[in-house]
Amino acid sequence: MRIAYLLCSFLALLAPAAAAEQDQNLRQEIEKGLAAYPATFSKLDPAAMAALYAKDGVLVNPGGLHTDLVKWYEGVFKAGFDHVENTLDQFWPLGPDTVISMGEYRGTGKNQSGTPIEFGGRWTAVNVREDGVWKIRMLTAFPKSPPQVAK
Repeated sequence: MRIAYLLCSFLALLAPAAAAEQDQNLRQEIEKGLAAYPATFSKLDPAAMAALYAKDGVLVNPGGLHTDLVKWYEGVFKAGFDHVENTLDQFWPLGPDTVISMGEYRGTGKNQSGTPIEFGGRWTAVNVREDGVWKIRMLTAFPKSPPQVAK
């Protein structure tokens, strides 16, 4: 009886370490997928950007729901944006092939007249694993609220 108790206690001590290792591995997978976004963005290829999304993937921003991602990224690049950075703040696994994640983004470029342009804010995403690759099922991107002025 004592051996069973000791074995159960030992296994209980290992469980958090195994879970932490799984979370770290998943974080590395998500960060790898997240790094593909700015690397692909810098190529200014709308079709390649759309390929980062899952089948029927969507983008939601203050302009609404975007389902034609090639057309949307064409507009972004035509406006002059050519660089984006992102960070991963948190993620929550929903199962072996689905993760919710969130972080911050910042994009820069120059408009047609050469004036620097910039955008940035917070993003959230539902990522799914398709054919062994993490894809974006739904990306939301919203600008940060302006700082509140004390009254």
